[in-house]
Parts: sequence; structure tokens; C-alpha cells
Amino acid sequence: MSRLGKKPVLIPDKVKVQIQGSHVTAVGPLGQMDKDLPIGIQAHVEDNALLVTRSNETTRQKSLHGTWRKVLANMVEGVTSGFSKELRIEGVGFRAMATGNKITLTLGYSHPIEYTIPPGIKVVIDPKQTGIVVQGSDKERVGQVAAEIRDFKKPEPYKGTGIRYANEHIRRKAGKAAAGAAGAVGGGAKK
Repeated sequence: MSRLGKKPVLIPDKVKVQIQGSHVTAVGPLGQMDKDLPIGIQAHVEDNALLVTRSNETTRQKSLHGTWRKVLANMVEGVTSGFSKELRIEGVGFRAMATGNKITLTLGYSHPIEYTIPPGIKVVIDPKQTGIVVQGSDKERVGQVAAEIRDFKKPEPYKGTGIRYANEHIRRKAGKAAAGAAGAVGGGAKK
């Protein structure tokens, strides 16, 4: 058995999980999520816990077992407390503004970039307009939206400007000035 796959997913009191064949539905305070299980993976509720089993011992079933247990655990956690990703904008004049279901990003290009927020996702921008928090009940969609926003201006290694995750460390490079200064030491002055 998969070590992760055989662990039960505890269902909180405020969450209701329904299973109809291979279709799993979780309903909680933050909404409803649905997933269809792949062939060979079964789920059932027992003693206020969600258990995931597999039909056979093939390599594919073994790999899907733990994965789908975690997907179902994320569903339960998502409708209970939700997920969030935090982004930081670095750079002079770089900022973000929210207007309705769109965010407008000023990132040093000749034009501002407009991004439409998909349904089920909430984007909060801090008062300094340099922090973006992406929130939602679906972990996959929250991560996808955060990655799409980051892709508009990935952090560059010389000045560190761009959009990065709050917990992301950018390895900085020295640049031309530092490399040129090192070459001039003890240099060959003309006579």
C-alpha cells in the first residue's frame, strides 16, 4: 500500500462529502468542489473519514493511489479554509491595481497589462500596490493563476526586478560593473 494513499482524510463537521460511483463532491463553508476519480481508484466515507483504495497492484495504480488521496484531501481543505499564494512586485514604478474582475499591472513595458481573474478566485492587492494575494478553494487553480501573473514579468537575476513569490529567493548575479572592476585590478596601464 502507498504510505500516503492509505492514510484517511479526516472530514470536519462543517464539510459534507458525497460519492456517487467515481464522482466525489465536497461541500463546505467556502463552496463546492467536484472531481472524477480515474479508473481503478475508489473512495468511500467511513467513520467521518474519507478512505481511498486501488483495485490492483500495477505501477500505474500505485502511483495514482497517493496522488488522488492528496487531491481529495485538498478538496476537503479547500472548501474548509481555502488556499492562497502571495506574490511580490519589485521594481521602480512597478505596481498592480484591481478594478472589478481585472487587475492592471504596470511592469515597465510600453503598455499596462490587464489580467482577467477567473471565477472562483479572489485577488487582493495591498495598499502599496506591490503585494498580490491570490485566494481560492481550488489549490490547482490558485497556483495556476499565481503562475500566470508571475509569467508577465519573471524576476531577473541582476537587479531582482519583476514578480516573485513571497517565499522565493532570487540568486543574484554580479553584473558587468563587478566583472569589469575585477579585471582592472593590476591592469596593464599604457606607457
